[in-house]
Order: sequence, then C-alpha cells, then structure tokens
Amino acid sequence: MSRGTLKINIEDAAPNRRRGGDIRVTLSPKTVGSTTGFGGFLRLEPGEYVTEHYHPYSEEFLHVVAGELETVLDGDPVRLGPGDSLIVPIGVRHRVVNVGAEAARVVFHLSPLAPRPELGHVDTEELVEPDAPHPEVGGGR
Repeated sequence: MSRGTLKINIEDAAPNRRRGGDIRVTLSPKTVGSTTGFGGFLRLEPGEYVTEHYHPYSEEFLHVVAGELETVLDGDPVRLGPGDSLIVPIGVRHRVVNVGAEAARVVFHLSPLAPRPELGHVDTEELVEPDAPHPEVGGGR
C-alpha cells in the first residue's frame, strides 16, 4: 500500500498574496490528504500585513520564527517575537502586521477543518489582492 506524498517543500507550495504577505500552505487535504487541519508558512516584509479575518470552525496556531509582529485579536494588540507562539481561538477576528525592520517568518496551523474549504475564512477587511486566486486547501489530492 502506497502512502502517497507526506512531505512538501515550501518552494513547491504556491504563494498566496490574497490577504497580504506571502502565505504558503504546505500540508493540507489537497497536498497530503490531511483530515484534521492544514498548515504552512507566512512571510511578511517590514510593514506588510495579513488582513483581518476570522475562522468560524478552526483555531489558528502561530509560531514566530523570525521578526517582530503585532497580532490584533478582536481589537487587542499582542506583540510577538522570535520563539513566541500564539493561539487564535475560533471566531476571534485577527490581523497580523510586521512591525519590525526585517522580514518576519511564521509557521501556522489551523484545526479542525471547516466543513467545506470556502467556509474556513471570513474576511472583515478589504483584501490586499482581491483578484488573486483563492487558495485551494481542501478537497482531494
């Protein structure tokens, strides 16, 4: 029995700039057949941000690898730096801004999955690149 692809390199993940920054989903139902969540990497240049949104079905876990961020949770700012981790509870509006002088790198994971991929994010702010393709997280490989 073949296990299929379980390993994905960041360079093989399509960049998504729809909400800002460079978001790359590496592990997902579409890429590796995951059934409980998805995750990947976020890179934000100084001053870049991810627009405010919330997840009605998922918690989001953020792990800062490099850079200085401010994450606003339902209007309350939380400063994050290298080595910091943050959980964004289900239904909490959040926006992530690089407030430092260097590129910020973040590892993220969301779980559980929404019933359908298009229900996973609710945008509450105008998108940075609204015409960019919507990322395909769910569905079969």
